[in-house]
Amino acid sequence: MTARDVIVQRAVKEVQDGMNINLGIGMPTLVADALPAGVDVLLQSENGMLGIGPYPVEGTEDADLINAGKETVTAVNGASYFDSATSFSMIRGGHIDLAILGGMEVSQHGDLANWMIPGKMVKGMGGAMDLVVGAKRVIVIMDHVNKHGESKVKKACTLPLTGRGVINRLITDLAVFDFTEQGMVLVELLDGHTLEDVTAKTEAEFINGLT
Repeated sequence: MTARDVIVQRAVKEVQDGMNINLGIGMPTLVADALPAGVDVLLQSENGMLGIGPYPVEGTEDADLINAGKETVTAVNGASYFDSATSFSMIRGGHIDLAILGGMEVSQHGDLANWMIPGKMVKGMGGAMDLVVGAKRVIVIMDHVNKHGESKVKKACTLPLTGRGVINRLITDLAVFDFTEQGMVLVELLDGHTLEDVTAKTEAEFINGLT
């Protein structure tokens, strides 16, 4: 199992029957395919779809059915389609129970940076800024370190922020953290990793909530 598989499988455990869920671009979209059979949820996309199903089988793609990342998807029975204004009304109105988003950096204060890297071309900020304040619960999933081996879990984000103090839970390939009034709390170790391993790869200061 790859690190990405570990993260996605752990994220799936956050899903509960009856939820309306928004999956961010990138790794979060993989959650749709990993959902167990029989789980009754509705996946929403800010580009105007409620009721996203798994990725289509090759050769059966419908170019009109896409998620916010412009990937082709399928629709579950009862799916609906609407304009972006209605979609963002759902988000801003507090009708999204859970948002699972990717992250470039997360700070020990629950800040999230996930929409741009200075100097890189971006098409737009997408819906993340609305989701982090509109969704009832925000979970960020990402690799713990970047390709250079540097921690992405920082004392303070260095990239432009998506939101301040907006994250409820962070899931990486090493561990799970919650953000509380007391600070950033380590609540779970993943895939056989140790506290020493997590500490060595985490720039942020955190509380050990395992004991």
